Amino acid sequence: MNELIVIGGSAGALEALLVLVPALADELIAPIVIAIHLAANQRNLVPNLLRNVTRRTVVEAEDKAPLEPRSIYIAPPNYHLLVERTGSLALSVDEVVNFSRPSIDVLFESAAEAFGTRCTGVLLSGANDDGARGLQRIADAGGRAYVQAPASASQPTMPNAGLQRLGGRARVFQLVELARALGAIAMLPSPEGQP
Repeated sequence: MNELIVIGGSAGALEALLVLVPALADELIAPIVIAIHLAANQRNLVPNLLRNVTRRTVVEAEDKAPLEPRSIYIAPPNYHLLVERTGSLALSVDEVVNFSRPSIDVLFESAAEAFGTRCTGVLLSGANDDGARGLQRIADAGGRAYVQAPASASQPTMPNAGLQRLGGRARVFQLVELARALGAIAMLPSPEGQP
């Protein structure tokens, strides 16, 4: 897999995803892995809601599932979701991070390690700073760091934390502009020797 997009959010993120996902370009084939804070005993309605607004395959992530083009993977409640160097996913019940499981930082840090310069991290609306450290790790690895414009987020704490941590290394977008920026990833040349 050439490129990977990882997205994190909390309060207000589902509403943002319902705008962002249907606006993604058909040409974008990179898999998308999403961690949203959910209560441990909460039923995960996110996959069904996103299936209603996109033709992409949307599934709740399973342990050892391979990343597939044009697919969206949602972290299940009460599990950390990680990306492995083999191009597959892993679930973990390690301790909560930033009071959360799934933790956005855990997802982003594993994605940065696995995909490096071929990783794009996106922080959406949320009421705490989970994801800011992971987004910095993506930027440090040479990947792209994108943040929902705090003024457009119902809970701006999370995008603001990403901006404070990364300074000018994070790009700020309204949601429709963010969809266009992610679509531009489809136009990136493949690394040498890869299709």
